[in-house]
Amino acid sequence: MKGKDGACLTPRGTSMSWHPQYRSSKFRHVYGRPASKEKCYDCVPITSSVHDNHFCTVNPRFIAVVTECAGGGAFLVIPISQTGKLDPHYPRVCGHKGNVLDIKWSPFDDFVIASCSEDATVKIWDIPKHLLTKNITSARKELLGHSRRVGLIEWHPTASNVLFSTGYDYKIMVWNLDTKEPVIQNPVKIIGCHKDVILSMSFNMDGSLLATACRDRKIRLLEPRSGALLQEASSKSHRVNKVLFLGNMKKLLSTGTSRWNNRQIALWDQGDLSVPLVEEDLDGSSGLLFPFYDADTHMLYVVGKGDGNIRYYEISAERPHLTYLMEFRSPLPQKGIGIMPKRGLDVSSCEIFRFYKLIPGKSLIEPVSMIVPRRSESYQEDIYPMTAGAQPALSAQEWLNGINKGPILVSLRPGSEILSSLPQFPEREPSLQPTESNWYRDRTERMVAKEIQKLSGIQEKRSQRKVAERLQEDRHSRLSNGLDLFECPPPKTENELLQMFYRQQEEIRRLRELVNQRDVQITQLELEIKNIRVDSVRH
Repeated sequence: MKGKDGACLTPRGTSMSWHPQYRSSKFRHVYGRPASKEKCYDCVPITSSVHDNHFCTVNPRFIAVVTECAGGGAFLVIPISQTGKLDPHYPRVCGHKGNVLDIKWSPFDDFVIASCSEDATVKIWDIPKHLLTKNITSARKELLGHSRRVGLIEWHPTASNVLFSTGYDYKIMVWNLDTKEPVIQNPVKIIGCHKDVILSMSFNMDGSLLATACRDRKIRLLEPRSGALLQEASSKSHRVNKVLFLGNMKKLLSTGTSRWNNRQIALWDQGDLSVPLVEEDLDGSSGLLFPFYDADTHMLYVVGKGDGNIRYYEISAERPHLTYLMEFRSPLPQKGIGIMPKRGLDVSSCEIFRFYKLIPGKSLIEPVSMIVPRRSESYQEDIYPMTAGAQPALSAQEWLNGINKGPILVSLRPGSEILSSLPQFPEREPSLQPTESNWYRDRTERMVAKEIQKLSGIQEKRSQRKVAERLQEDRHSRLSNGLDLFECPPPKTENELLQMFYRQQEEIRRLRELVNQRDVQITQLELEIKNIRVDSVRH
């Protein structure tokens, strides 16, 4: 096999497995830790459907899983803390007339979930905040537009109340849920460029591009608002099943099979889909491969349906682009999989990803945490950068009007709040003639700059005063029998050397906290400047 640049590539067993020995990475030693039995979800009646979907969706409050139901389709919504054996009479969400094929939590509301079914409908459900005591049969909204069963749904990643659905009528429908009508029959857009069943949909970071994988073995890159087809790709050596945007890496990842029916992954350049950058065979199993990407750590996870393995790789902009790290192995095969959003992870144990494996043979849902081994118990900022939070960057109407914005970012540090967002404001062209609005904007910006300088000066004085007070306190705390320990002669014994080392480490930690606080303040001030500039432009 050959990549786009002509370099010869071989399967993982001969080439990729040797890369981790020579590549320096903080994620080289990531390992999977399955939950203990009391922290699993037992006696869960997992669906027996053969549809190729995850059948599970998770948020920090609930885990939802598709189940069996006589006379129609249903799914369970279980509080994330309610582990152990499930009551066989536990209430269900059962309003569909056919089998439920896909479920997805809203990324911006932990109590709203969407489902689609063989009855050709999509439904939006409100989940009560209290524990379920009876079946939920009436949905908040019902979307009627598909003529055949609906197999896949996806929420827009940054705009609120925008949902995409696709079915066996070969159409993608775009729904605006910001309406009062309980039944919506007309989507805002129908995309009809596909010639067969759509197997996968994936958005880029700001939701301005949509990638699809189709049963006709083609990958398509679309503009989701207009439905315009931007690129189309197919490879004779790679039959695609699933496709995934790799964050802001300008790359796509697809899973499928090779011409010899080996399970395979392929990496594509977003700007040129003519030839894949990398193709790699994994094994000869027949189960589907589900890809998951963590944009914060640039790690790719590949989960096999019908086996218990989870392979993980590191993605880089340079060749070889795809570096094999490790593989989590389990004798319990999974039928489906769910993933916890980053805001629901346990940062105190250095958890960077969490899977929920559906194991129908044991009626079990088993959480598997991916852990970065660290000795320190403090917050590890290098493995937890700012990540997408639960607040939408746009309303549905703003997105339909043509605005694109990146996700609003939050820090995973315990006790932190939303700090910044990534709105991309267009560059203003310089005006040759002074106008009233330009004069007003310049005057506003000058006033803002003066105010920011004043605030910065006040903040600087406060910070200097706090630093001086803290150093004075530290000096008093270091005094022993009237002597400053840091002014004493060099340590003479190993014990004294260790004590001196620990004191210096503590001082470095305090200084880092001060620097982090200043960075947060700077970020907040920059965000205020952007907001004021936007307001002035609108006026």
